[in-house]
Amino acid sequence: MTTISRRFSRVVGRIQDEERGDVPGWVLVTLMTAGLVIVIWTVAGPALTGVFEQAIARVTSF
Repeated sequence: MTTISRRFSRVVGRIQDEERGDVPGWVLVTLMTAGLVIVIWTVAGPALTGVFEQAIARVTSF
């Protein structure tokens, strides 16, 4: 194996190690985001529905 191919192998190995990521961290972020969406939708859902229905009523009345 040449010196260049050894260096290349080391660089590729480092990049692969850095790109692994933190799977439990991403799972936690995803679950927390989904929880926030559910809570916000529960609280603001009826108000948003009312605003949407009013907007549709105004548009269709023309």
